[in-house]
Amino acid sequence: MYAGWLFMSIVFYFFGIYAWKAQKPVSFWNIAHKIEVHHVEKYNRAVAKMWISFAFAFDIIGLPMLSGQNSAWIVFLVLGTMAWTIALMAVYTGIEKKYRIYK
Repeated sequence: MYAGWLFMSIVFYFFGIYAWKAQKPVSFWNIAHKIEVHHVEKYNRAVAKMWISFAFAFDIIGLPMLSGQNSAWIVFLVLGTMAWTIALMAVYTGIEKKYRIYK
């Protein structure tokens, strides 16, 4: 079970690496709709740092899976995942507001 959790964490690390090396602005909400941003490199670096730091947090949130199948610690995993998701959206919204070009 924890192996699947780590696999998803590795996927998030790869999102960060991809964003760090991308030449065009990376998408978050909708991959079909491209956004226009000031300073593409700074925007992509901010998104990359977001993904890498949240991947690390995702690793930490998954640790209760190691305590066994019927552990009460799983509640922290569920609540932590919900908080992680909300925080991820809030951080990206701040990044987007800082760099997006509004027409």
